[in-house]
Amino acid sequence: MDLNVDKIMETAPELIMTYGLKFVMAIVVFLVGKWLAKLLSSALGRGLAAKNIDPTVAHFTKNIAYYALFAMVVVAALGQLGIQTASFVAIVGAAGLAVGFALQGSLANFAAGVLLILFRPFKVGDYVEAGGTAGVVKEVSIFSTILTTPDNKVVIIANNAVMSNNITNYSTMPTRRVDLKVGISYGSDIKLAKQVMQDIADADSRILKDPAVQIAVSELADSSVNFVFRSWVNSADYWGVFFDFTEQVKLKFDEKGIEIPFPQMDVHLDK
Repeated sequence: MDLNVDKIMETAPELIMTYGLKFVMAIVVFLVGKWLAKLLSSALGRGLAAKNIDPTVAHFTKNIAYYALFAMVVVAALGQLGIQTASFVAIVGAAGLAVGFALQGSLANFAAGVLLILFRPFKVGDYVEAGGTAGVVKEVSIFSTILTTPDNKVVIIANNAVMSNNITNYSTMPTRRVDLKVGISYGSDIKLAKQVMQDIADADSRILKDPAVQIAVSELADSSVNFVFRSWVNSADYWGVFFDFTEQVKLKFDEKGIEIPFPQMDVHLDK
């Protein structure tokens, strides 16, 4: 027993020098490599931004570069410990296959993220409706898309949910059509109502002249004559025109004595 202890004590300094130095070198390689990976990926991101590359593509490329470099750092650090990296890579590959089956949802999100970058149905800053949510695109990451809603809530949507549903991009086209439905009573003057709406449209500089404004009777409903009002505006002016026109119609109709019907019920009592 004493001989074994003595033997261990004799070899301890050598073991510490050999494996301790390898361990320290592995830690140094890992820390320095991680720092370099972050530095290089950040430099890549800045370079792409300087070349006016789309922010969505730049951010995604930066993340991919970082994770690729980080994987190389891990392999290099393990090599310093004397681990056969070729065998390690094979083991990791086999483990990755098993993990892949367990994380099919995450891999689907990653694949969807790649497709979003390749096909680019939207970019950062666009107002879209995707994955059941509407908002401004703040970021497209590897696994998720981040939207900011009009009431300033941040919504994180899995990329697979974005790609597997319809995507409506309200910012792609420079102009949009404002569609409004306006009803008047059967006793009101149809021609006067059309002229009032035309005057409102002519007075609003945000409404484009080409294509021309369309005002027409669209329906003879149960209690109202319904008009359709269609005008084209720049996309940024859509909601402003929508709200302002609705208000102006009510005010001008009141001035001209044009009645806007509302649901009501007449009750007759028999004596």
